[in-house]
Amino acid sequence: MQKKMKWVMRSTVNRTVSIGATVALLALVSSLMSGCVQQTLQVSPATLSIHPPVENIHSAYVVMGEGGKASARVLTSAVQCPVIDIDGTSQAMRVRVLPATVAMRGDPASSKEAAFPVLTCEANLPAGAARASVGNIKLQVPRAVIHRIVLIADTGCRMKAADNAFQDCNDVEKWPFAQVAQSAAALKPDLVIHIGDIHYRESPCPPGNQGCAHSPWGYGYDTWAADLFIPARPLLMAAPWLFVRGNHESCARAGQGWFRFLDSNSWSEARSCNNPKLDTEGDFSDPFTVSVAADTQLIVFDSSKAGSKGYSARDEGYKKYVPQLLQVGALVKSGQHNFFLNHHPVLAFAIAKEADQVKSGNEALQSVMNLVYPKRLFPEGVDLVLNGHVHLFESLNFSSNHPSTVVVGNAGSGNEGSLPQPLPAGAQPAPGAVVENFSTRSEYGFATFDRVDGGWELTEWDVMGKAILRCSFQAGKMVCQKI
Repeated sequence: MQKKMKWVMRSTVNRTVSIGATVALLALVSSLMSGCVQQTLQVSPATLSIHPPVENIHSAYVVMGEGGKASARVLTSAVQCPVIDIDGTSQAMRVRVLPATVAMRGDPASSKEAAFPVLTCEANLPAGAARASVGNIKLQVPRAVIHRIVLIADTGCRMKAADNAFQDCNDVEKWPFAQVAQSAAALKPDLVIHIGDIHYRESPCPPGNQGCAHSPWGYGYDTWAADLFIPARPLLMAAPWLFVRGNHESCARAGQGWFRFLDSNSWSEARSCNNPKLDTEGDFSDPFTVSVAADTQLIVFDSSKAGSKGYSARDEGYKKYVPQLLQVGALVKSGQHNFFLNHHPVLAFAIAKEADQVKSGNEALQSVMNLVYPKRLFPEGVDLVLNGHVHLFESLNFSSNHPSTVVVGNAGSGNEGSLPQPLPAGAQPAPGAVVENFSTRSEYGFATFDRVDGGWELTEWDVMGKAILRCSFQAGKMVCQKI
């Protein structure tokens, strides 16, 4: 066992060196292509041919969307979209969005233009498709029956000058997302759910800091490749992904890349985050559902623009979230499991400055949720909530009438500490939410959700794929035990 562990760590280090070299190459490609982007933009999508060599493909993956619709995505440095083979029939992939260098977002003193030198292509996968491929690249089509789901959130390497926070992106132990992705892929999931905050490299690495030296930064493709497409490659190829948007993917931050690469809806200029005047459109997306079993559906809610303070009726968040929460009520199916997915925890705790204290859930969302669904915050029928944002694992259920909650924000981004155990006397994540069972883990890892005997079982794994906690979800209650 000891020899095996040493081999895995050595393999991880070698792969990380490869990741660093690939990131440097992507940065060079981006630099070389930036001078010809405007010429590329003059090419109409209708005139693009569809026969590039497969070796120009940087990434290929499948995105799940409303009603379980699946979209095959390909990122290529060619000026043409490739052909996709679906169940033996070849067809052209269509252009989702052309390469471009787009205006900077964020503080002009610490930001820059975002270069996207890759062509993003897509193709709808029909329901029931058995296989799909692009050249010799096999894509994972949606499974007819979902037995295992991988849950991750908050995965990128944190580089933010405003917080003086610079994670050691070059250290596989201090930024372990590549190993997390490899370990999760080895468990052969049927679906991967990322619950937001993918992109973290917002500021340049300070001179002399070897932990993040040579890392790309900003909101362009090179940082998306470094934070997601390169380290997550084994997991991207293992199963379709359902992406839930986090605050790091809001328009003022990495929203441009979100809409180019990951959003499940069709790309449009109005919802591209390129024009700050249209951010009200880009920052709020309608909720949608994805079925994962005959009696279980996911409700995906975009909370990327949620603030930290309660809303008044004048606030844009109030005006947007209230009707969207009413939509959630209409999406709930009676007599089924309804799992609510959003990035910001409403019924979970965050780490406080005082070691023996905790912070409650997101007050902005609580203020509008309590208006639409008084006291419970969620419509009846929602029996489980899945979140990220807080960089640790949490599982809570309540003796009050509130849905169980799980937080899976420990998959790679900077570790923020731990919550006290037991909780401070009387601690409640929201007014009236009385905690019955609580489990937490601050170390890096990921979770799986398995269909077991008609119910569900959640397992929390460490970075190397060792099971740490096992949680039974029965009758709306999530109870965890150490393994």
